[in-house]
Formats: sequence, C-alpha cells, structure tokens
Amino acid sequence: MDDYSISTLFIVLAVLLFLSAFFSGSETALMALNRYRLRHLANKGHRGARLAQNLLEKPDRLIGLILLGNNIVNLLASPLAAYIGYRLYGDVGVFSATVLFIVSVLIFAEVTPKTLAAMHPEKFAFPASYIYTPLQYVTYPIVLLINAIANTLLKLCGVSLNQAGLNSLSRDELRTVVQEAGSLIPRTHQNMLISILDLESITVEDIMIPRNEVLGIDIDSDWEDIRSQIANAPFTRMPIYHENLDNIVGFLHLRKIFARIVEDEISLEELKQHVREPYFIPEGTSLNKQLLNFQTEKRRISLVVDEYGDIQGLVTLEDLLEEIVGEFTNAPADLTTDIHPQKDGSYVIDGSTNVRDVNKALQWKLNDEGPRTINGLILEHLETIPETGTSVLIDDHPIEIVRMLNNSIRTVRIQPKVTADIE
Repeated sequence: MDDYSISTLFIVLAVLLFLSAFFSGSETALMALNRYRLRHLANKGHRGARLAQNLLEKPDRLIGLILLGNNIVNLLASPLAAYIGYRLYGDVGVFSATVLFIVSVLIFAEVTPKTLAAMHPEKFAFPASYIYTPLQYVTYPIVLLINAIANTLLKLCGVSLNQAGLNSLSRDELRTVVQEAGSLIPRTHQNMLISILDLESITVEDIMIPRNEVLGIDIDSDWEDIRSQIANAPFTRMPIYHENLDNIVGFLHLRKIFARIVEDEISLEELKQHVREPYFIPEGTSLNKQLLNFQTEKRRISLVVDEYGDIQGLVTLEDLLEEIVGEFTNAPADLTTDIHPQKDGSYVIDGSTNVRDVNKALQWKLNDEGPRTINGLILEHLETIPETGTSVLIDDHPIEIVRMLNNSIRTVRIQPKVTADIE
C-alpha cells in the first residue's frame, strides 16, 4: 500500500466507516420497526415495507448478513487505520491511530447511526431493505453456514427456533396501545375501543335493570288500565305477565299496536297475539357473548335469570350498546341521570346506581368486585341497616346517607377521594 497516497487511504477509511455505520444503523432500524405498522404498509403495497417484512421473516439470516458485512468492514478498517498512523508518525502513530479509530467507530459507526435509526426506523430500514434483499442472495452460502452453526448452539441451549416473529397482543397490551395512541385516535374513539375490549370481562348482571325497576304490564289488569299503560309507556318493548314478573308471558312491541290502542281499535285477545315469547339468559353471560346472542336470535331485549331460574332483571340491546358508545341521553358529558354534582364538589347519587357506572362517570376506583350497586356496597361495608345521616368512609371516599326507604339506601352524598397529609 506504499504506492497509495495518504489522502487516498483516508478516503478508503472513511468509506469503510460509512459502511460500518450503515450496517449498524440499518440493523437497529429493522429491529425497531413496528411490526403491525409494517404489515399495514406492506398490505397497502409499500415496496420498502414488503422487502423489510420479507427480511424480518427470517431474522437469523438477516442478522447473520448484517454482522458478516459489519465485521468484514471493521476488520478491514482497523489495520488500515493502524497503517495510516504508521505512515504518518511511525510506531507511535500506530497506537494513536488505533485509539482514534476505536473512538471514531463508537461515535460515527455505532452510537450516532443507531440512535438516529432508533428514532426514525422507517427512514433507515426501508432504503436498507433494497440493498439487503439482493445482498442476501450473494452471501447466502456463507450466511447459511454461519447460521447453521449458531442455530445448532441455540438448540443445544434449549432455545426454540420456531417461535413466530410477530406475537399476538393480549387484551391488556392492546388496551395500552389504544391509551398511548394520543392524538392519533380521538378520545371518544379511544373510550369506545377500550369499552369493546372490556365486553368480555363484563357480564349482563353488571348492566341489567334490576327486577324491582322493571316496568311491565299485568295482562290480568282492567283493559282500560292496560290501554293507559301502553299509551304512556316510556319504552317500545315491555314485558307482559300474569300478576308478577315470575309469571312472564312474553314481550310486546308497542310500536306495532300503539296507534290501534290509542284509537281503541284492538281487543285484549288481539293484543295477546302480538306478544312474543320471552327470551332468558344466565346472569353470568359476558356482554361480548350476549351481543352475539342478540344478533343470532334477532332479539333486542331479554330477561336475566340466576342459577335457580329466578328472574333477576332485564337487559336490552340499548343497554349493551351504551357500554360501548356511552349514554343515549341528554345528560351532561360523562354523567348519568342518577349522579348529580353539587357546588361543594360532592355528588348526590341514587343508591341503586351501579358502582361501575359511578367509577366510569367520575373516574373513581370504588370496589366493584362485590355488590353491584352503591346501596349494596354500603350495606356490605356496614353489615347492618344504617339510619339517615350515617357517614362512612369507603375506599377513601366519605359517604353520607341522605335518604332511606324500606330498609334500602335511596340517596347518598359522596365526596371525592380523601388523601392523607404526608408529614
């Protein structure tokens, strides 16, 4: 190499350092690619994404190719740097050049390109995939030999080589992805997606209308009373029964007969012909399963029964959809009609309100693993029937009982969570 000028040797060394930086940066970029975004871009026809996806399908070959190229470049550059030092300063220059070369490799061929590649993986990975794709065929025999030796060692260590490169996300992991999407997904859409993920863990018992609040029509009542109930009904579908809900006959779609009822053009016998047989579901049915059941059975309303077959409440398709999209009411944002904010920061809440609804509306963390309602939560905590004015602290929330009726808590006042002062 004595025939080459120092400037020529420096140019060759710079090229080798650039190649080393390319191999280091592209390795980091390819491994840092978001695999789900990569699949999305590849399906849309992005050529660079498709090439990168093909390379990552066999990561052992890709890593072998990159390390082969990087090591060859560094092995060539190291003695060249030492030789340049020798040409310039003799034996002392060899040591100085080696130290400077190591520092240069760390800064310009490792840390800097890898940091940039980690910050902008697609900008590095997609162009690099155009180079690696033909290069892997040229170096295939050497890479194959290296991988065969490496894979043998991995098998001896008990490492499986058949694991999928793209693992499925669990429900909790997918929830984290949605929550961290930021401005990419509007907040309302995030809430809906998270609610969909929760459908599997929530049962119909959590959202049902309790039996004591179910409005129905006693078919044995006076005909004029039945007509009046139908004319003033707040719902389009109502249960029809004999004396009480245990003797359920079925459900009546009021819209189909409303006009004839108002005009008194229908008799009781004709009305009974419009009653559809009842639809029962177990109380432990998940909302995800029940949504599919409603779709399969072509139903919009069902009765919830316990393990003994006793009717516990009623669930409608609207109740289920509200778990996903929110309340279909004109109530203030994020508040239900049973939660009333007060000027002092407290909330007056109906005792029959579901604990989950309170937590969801107010972003609280009251325990919802046991009793479903605020009334049940307080009674379980006190283990006795309280009196009006009784105060209790549950999950760091001061709760005052405002009104009692028939041994049931009707109204409470709940303060926001109290945080203890830390000295």
